[in-house]
Amino acid sequence: MIDPRLTDIPVILLAAGQSRRMRGADKLLEPVEGAPLLRRQADSARAATDGPVIVALPPPPHPRYAVLTGLDVTPLAVPDAAEGMNASLRTAFAALPTGAPAAMLLLADLPDLLPAHLARVLEAVDLDSDTLIWRGATEDGAPGHPIVFAKSMFAEFANLSGDGGGREVVALAKGRVKLVSLPGQAARRDLDTPEDWADWRAERRER
Repeated sequence: MIDPRLTDIPVILLAAGQSRRMRGADKLLEPVEGAPLLRRQADSARAATDGPVIVALPPPPHPRYAVLTGLDVTPLAVPDAAEGMNASLRTAFAALPTGAPAAMLLLADLPDLLPAHLARVLEAVDLDSDTLIWRGATEDGAPGHPIVFAKSMFAEFANLSGDGGGREVVALAKGRVKLVSLPGQAARRDLDTPEDWADWRAERRER
């Protein structure tokens, strides 16, 4: 059961990367079950909360904005997105509502991550414990996404730089992190190259 204080938890969806390894294509616009991956992931985030869904995006104009049309999400341009993921984290955490007791962070390029997985991580969150971070993990225990950060961690994102993806903030929690096992490799499997996408689609056809 999800803590009532978390029913309107803000969700940050990181979608400002440059998709460099796709050799001209955009991985977040690849179709998955009839919709661009980014729209599908935004739908999943929207299903996880009654609160705001903040989608960090490259500066406009950019095709990713169009695929979010009609969704109840907040596009957030990251002016310095080319710097790396930490620029998106700085910008998105600065945009969170002041009263939020926690926030969920989600990567947009994890196509096996489903709304039920987000709910499972939220169900594990205990705001009255000394845990500061709750995060999805693979079935063999490798940490991944989504990640829920307690409010006391928000300020740590303000001075991040580079492309560390928030690892510095996780390190500051000094072990006060709870891993939540999710099926298979859903918490970590991203598709960064055309070959990754081809392999993933082939696996789905074989099921």
